[in-house]
Amino acid sequence: MKWFLMIVALLLLVGLIAYITMAMQSHKTPENLGLQQGLLRNCPASPNCVCSEDHSQASAEHAIAPIKLSAVSWERMKQVITEQGGVIVQDDGVYLHATFTTPVFRYVDDVELRLDAGNGLIHIRSASRVGRSDFGVNRKRVTGLMQVL
Repeated sequence: MKWFLMIVALLLLVGLIAYITMAMQSHKTPENLGLQQGLLRNCPASPNCVCSEDHSQASAEHAIAPIKLSAVSWERMKQVITEQGGVIVQDDGVYLHATFTTPVFRYVDDVELRLDAGNGLIHIRSASRVGRSDFGVNRKRVTGLMQVL
């Protein structure tokens, strides 16, 4: 029984260390944020990202529809992001970067938008900074933003 309790305590300690490490990593702003060749960047191979750009539409786990500009303005989109708990970090009128902090584990996720006025769209990308799976949080976040609009 003593060995069992020691093993459980060790596993809890390892889990706590892993949690603290990931939480600290999620608070570091990634260096590769922003537009790349005028587009939002690709999602990584992990399933913790969604993106509406054409280059992400081949993968169902990453694909999500863009927002029609006729349904919402850039200003309204910023308002909805802040109402939903996002913090706008950068906005130059064509590119917007906001962060959302998950309620339970306090991980930071990045939401990026690109105004495509020529096609009447706002492209959106939402991704976790750390981990492999996000349990669908980023897709739910984008869907929730769209539902408010």
